[in-house]
Amino acid sequence: MNKREDIRNIAIIAHVDHGKTTLVDEMLKQSDTLDGHSELSERAMDSNDIEKERGITILAKNTAVNYKDHRINILDTPGHADFGGEVERIMKMVDGVILVVDAYEGTMPQTRFVLKKALEMKLRPLVVVNKIDKPTARPSEVVDEVLDLLIELDADEDQLEFPVIYASAINGTSSYSAELEDQEKSMDPVFESILKEVPAPVDNSDEPLQFQVSLLDYNDYVGRIGIGRVFRGSIKVGDNVTLSKLDGTTKNFRVTKLFGFFGLERVEIQSAKAGELIAVSGFEDIFVGETVTPADHIEPLPILHIDEPTLQMTFLVNNSPFAGREGKWVTSSKIEERLMLQLQTDVSLKVEQTESPDQWIVSGRGELHLSILIENMRREGYELQVSRPVVIIKEIDGQKFEPFERVQIDTPEEYMGSVIENLGQRKAEMQDMVHTGNGQVRLIFLAPARGLIGFTNEFLSMTRGYGILNHTFDQYLPMLEGKTGERRQGALVSMENGTATTYGIMNLEDRGVIFVEPGTEIYEGMIVGQHNRDNDLAVNLTKEKQKTNIRSANKDQTNVIKRPRIMTLEESLEFLADDEFCEVTPESIRLRKKILNKNEREKAAKKASH
Repeated sequence: MNKREDIRNIAIIAHVDHGKTTLVDEMLKQSDTLDGHSELSERAMDSNDIEKERGITILAKNTAVNYKDHRINILDTPGHADFGGEVERIMKMVDGVILVVDAYEGTMPQTRFVLKKALEMKLRPLVVVNKIDKPTARPSEVVDEVLDLLIELDADEDQLEFPVIYASAINGTSSYSAELEDQEKSMDPVFESILKEVPAPVDNSDEPLQFQVSLLDYNDYVGRIGIGRVFRGSIKVGDNVTLSKLDGTTKNFRVTKLFGFFGLERVEIQSAKAGELIAVSGFEDIFVGETVTPADHIEPLPILHIDEPTLQMTFLVNNSPFAGREGKWVTSSKIEERLMLQLQTDVSLKVEQTESPDQWIVSGRGELHLSILIENMRREGYELQVSRPVVIIKEIDGQKFEPFERVQIDTPEEYMGSVIENLGQRKAEMQDMVHTGNGQVRLIFLAPARGLIGFTNEFLSMTRGYGILNHTFDQYLPMLEGKTGERRQGALVSMENGTATTYGIMNLEDRGVIFVEPGTEIYEGMIVGQHNRDNDLAVNLTKEKQKTNIRSANKDQTNVIKRPRIMTLEESLEFLADDEFCEVTPESIRLRKKILNKNEREKAAKKASH
């Protein structure tokens, strides 16, 4: 078979924060790609604000570097299992993977998930042990951990013979030796290993075209853009081709534009052939997994698997007393338009209409997947309300199945007991416990996804912030009996409209944790804190101190209140109970009861219990 020696297609996988993006930036800088004008911002691959803030990669992106007359296409993969659908499709497009592992932290659960997909596709990993300059680096143990992980994931013999490069991406150095003093100021060992170890794509460009769409992009000028690999043959602008749809039907269209990738840019090209990664525009309803072929030789590739959603929540138009104050887009038609736009590129998302025109059921791959959509909408000026996330139960042969997650916890030993007890109450089953030294222990559990809703907050306070929690979707298993993951404490609910006062907050501090600062505008039915007990309590935070003409001995100036707990979007979603909504606007995140009036709430609760 002829090979296209001038091209290599690789995916890069790493746990959050192990330096994958920094490594790609460094490869761009040291390759023959960027001219002198292009200043590379740090973490240039993560283009979305949320990605930059959280240091995570959400959307798979591709970049290409030139090195010694070779074009190396690099696909960045999301490390988080909520974006697992993208990972599988990326593995289809490449011929090898680079696994980036932190020289101190070693292998982590989120790499496990992505690596398993790569091994299933028979790709051989090339391991980069990064951050070799850390004083705590333990490179040889980390390489052993990678080997153990590969054995556990059923890697074949060829995959177990993986090449290793040691690097410090932040310093732009790498070498084949684990010794720090052998590091050279160059990424050549990484590039050379890619050329040597990753197979070149097969050159069958004289056969009929097969191009498969693996990722979608969208822009206002050309509409939907299908990104994928030319698996066979060649394609050029102006060709009349046939699209084989997922439902078995076909559509004919003309290729209006082709794009190649170079550095971080998309460049218009006139033609492409087997082995290249390209983007195609010119047809509005293209979808992931569909194949483009010549009209006289329709031979679609196998359809790509897309992960099913596991969690859903209701999105609603904001109808709180403060609705419409802070957002630019508040109507049902605007919210629906935005959700439909998200469906253009996000294939793991589902949006269903409900009986009410102001509500939609939105299903996704996990809390992170949905909270990032909400956060993006909020930043774009949308105002909306969302309900508590619930897991999606499947029925198979008359039996109910629910999603389970694999949970990995690293914690100081002193907190181990309370972590095990808490997860036990959430119906998690412990599968492994390893003492990792220095008074640390690693615990592995299999837990129902609904039991983990709200766990993160409790976990952080249980381990005083020293614990590290990672969880990834594992599989659907028969549903467990009984309830789990419900919030144990009640809420403090405002019974007045007005402004929270220092005096009002001080009077309630011993009743629970307050969520608002003095001066915050509040309304009746808004949740202003968490009660110490398991029932809801109606409170008045707007109370002013009675003025008297007797001077108190301890002047009012000495009144100091505890710092309120200001909730992030994720924390707010985890906090929600079934009778509550989270109100999200560009300026604020508020929690509220679905029924704002206390008497009406009590009536509804009585009715429900009969």
